[in-house]
Amino acid sequence: MTNEELIAEISKIATEAESKQGFQYVETFVPFAGMHSFMTRIKEDSKLAFDYLICVTGVDHADHMQMVYHLESTLHKHMMVVKVKTADRENPALDSVTDIWPTAEFHEREAYDLLGIHFNNHPDLRRMFLDDNWGYPLRKDFKDDIHIVSR
Repeated sequence: MTNEELIAEISKIATEAESKQGFQYVETFVPFAGMHSFMTRIKEDSKLAFDYLICVTGVDHADHMQMVYHLESTLHKHMMVVKVKTADRENPALDSVTDIWPTAEFHEREAYDLLGIHFNNHPDLRRMFLDDNWGYPLRKDFKDDIHIVSR
């Protein structure tokens, strides 16, 4: 399936999503309210079959938080990127996709630990690296006067 055909298939199952050809992969922007439903559809649809979650990354854009999901269909050999903005930057939250792709569990925990993004219905949402009193060091507005490491 070409990237143009992939964009057409995505638009058939999700009118709320906006897809375009990115630098390398098809990029699809999904509203946060319909994100979980969209993710379920692109995994279960036989023409798309995105069965492999490669990577999940949290991004702080200063005015909003965003999650970026890199997906692959091992059956059809196509890939895509799904981007979702959180509705609230100060208390960012999205639905977990661990019920769709179990490998998301640790990716989501990392985003929670370092950016403070909460994942609804996550089976074990707790910090991985830092103590609870650390704050979220990958946020652009993070300041820590106690644990400063000088160069």
